[in-house]
Amino acid sequence: MSEVIIHDDENFERALKRFKKKCEKAGILSDLRKHRHYEKPSERRKRKMNAAIRKNRRGPRIARV
Repeated sequence: MSEVIIHDDENFERALKRFKKKCEKAGILSDLRKHRHYEKPSERRKRKMNAAIRKNRRGPRIARV
């Protein structure tokens, strides 16, 4: 569970922004969306395969040095 300590000179909006950033970094929301409903193993394979196809369609990435 992510937690944020609010300092005396800090307003609520700023603390809420820090909390949201912490949750996003920890992957809490993406995990929640993933577990919202059961996904059959065949559906999971199909989703991962489609993601790999989309990723490969973009072409090779050129590393700049």
